[in-house]
Amino acid sequence: MITVSVKWQKELFKSVEIDTTQPPYVFKCQLYDLTGVPPERQKIMVKGGLLKDDADWSTLGVKVGQKLMMMGTADEIVKAPEKGPVFMEDLPEEEQVVSLGHSAGLFNLGNTCYMNSTVQCLHSVPELKSALIKYSHSGRSNEVDQTSHMLTIATRDLFNELDNSVKAVAPMQFWMVLRKKYPQFGQMHNNFFMQQDAEECWTQLLYTLSQSLRSAGSSENPDALKVLFGVDLVSRVHCQESGEETTETESVYSLKCHISHEVNHLHEGLKHGLKSELEKNSPSLGRSAIYLKESRINGLPRYLTIQFVRFFWKRESNQKAKILRKVDYPLELDVYDLCSDDLRKKLEGPRQILRDEEGKKLGLKASGKGSTSKDTDVKMSEAEGSSNGNGEPSNSKSDQGAESQKETQVTGVYDLVAVLTHKGRSADSGHYVAWVKQESGKWIEYDDDNPIPRREEDITKLSGGGDWHMAYICMYKARVLPM
Repeated sequence: MITVSVKWQKELFKSVEIDTTQPPYVFKCQLYDLTGVPPERQKIMVKGGLLKDDADWSTLGVKVGQKLMMMGTADEIVKAPEKGPVFMEDLPEEEQVVSLGHSAGLFNLGNTCYMNSTVQCLHSVPELKSALIKYSHSGRSNEVDQTSHMLTIATRDLFNELDNSVKAVAPMQFWMVLRKKYPQFGQMHNNFFMQQDAEECWTQLLYTLSQSLRSAGSSENPDALKVLFGVDLVSRVHCQESGEETTETESVYSLKCHISHEVNHLHEGLKHGLKSELEKNSPSLGRSAIYLKESRINGLPRYLTIQFVRFFWKRESNQKAKILRKVDYPLELDVYDLCSDDLRKKLEGPRQILRDEEGKKLGLKASGKGSTSKDTDVKMSEAEGSSNGNGEPSNSKSDQGAESQKETQVTGVYDLVAVLTHKGRSADSGHYVAWVKQESGKWIEYDDDNPIPRREEDITKLSGGGDWHMAYICMYKARVLPM
């Protein structure tokens, strides 16, 4: 036995005995009786650092009469409950949803997993929900056809139902309107609805919503979907044979990750996707010629969508075949080196602040390059604001609209928030599933009507290389800075 004293806050406990034949955890339990600080919260300073639960006393050099310092907060005194226990099933349904920590699943209506997984991924975007709620007040304009209007309303209502339901939802109205707007999703074989391509569903749905929300948008923000998902590209189109060169600009709603034998990582695939060959008429040659198109990102969205080009048309079997090659993707994606020179210049300031903020968390000094100490006090915000797609700040409201408008800047750094996977050998068969990060930071696998909690390490295993679920679409959320 060794007798020591323990200093905790303003109190000093003398003659505390340590039984060196027992692990330090027993000593921590003694201190819990004295101070009310649970063992897991106790930080006791000894030679070499903090006292670990399973440390060997003989190596710590604790001496008789030594004064040990302890830090930690005591448990509050537990009061008797004023009300009896309330079981989750007795709560109102909206309170059950909050307690559950995630939204409901979607019933498969007959090979509709492609649709369910698309809906679950897009449903995770709070700014999209907010835009849809505003649409309901404005109604349809003459610029939007009736079926597009109906599909937008059905999307809004389905999102709302998912948010307020504990049990799985049957998306009947949404599916009916989707098939009316896009008849290809209503194809049948042997009296059964056929499996469809989730990427096609994603693209068509976003296109419809962009048309509807653009017509209903305010004059300050006429194109809500472009701000959220639009990627501006600037391209150099060059003909080596004639020497002709032009510059083109365009906006797209996703980037393509092209997969070849030399692509092992998402970043490599994105670089391949920004290069292409096209054949078109050459004015100087007076005939068709091959042009090389090299693109750069010139404007970044709040949510960056990336499609893995895993399917190609196989003539022998007359169907879309699948590339099973493993392509790793990160939880944090930095697209700075894929940007144009103009956009890089705009990103430099925000990126320096971001680096300084992360350095401060690690106890490092700010570099001072391009930022003052006042600048680096600005905290990162992942949940508020959006960029206007070109790296410049823009005004935006939070999804509840309760907070004041805030200006934000994109940094070129993105965090993974949703993955849509496919399991199987063909786009027209197999099974689609959505893996979505919740506001709490936890991941949920939405396998139709069955939401399953997952760990972060499960998400990075969806990179392919076999017959397991593999990433087909990844959605990343911009890490932004308030101005």
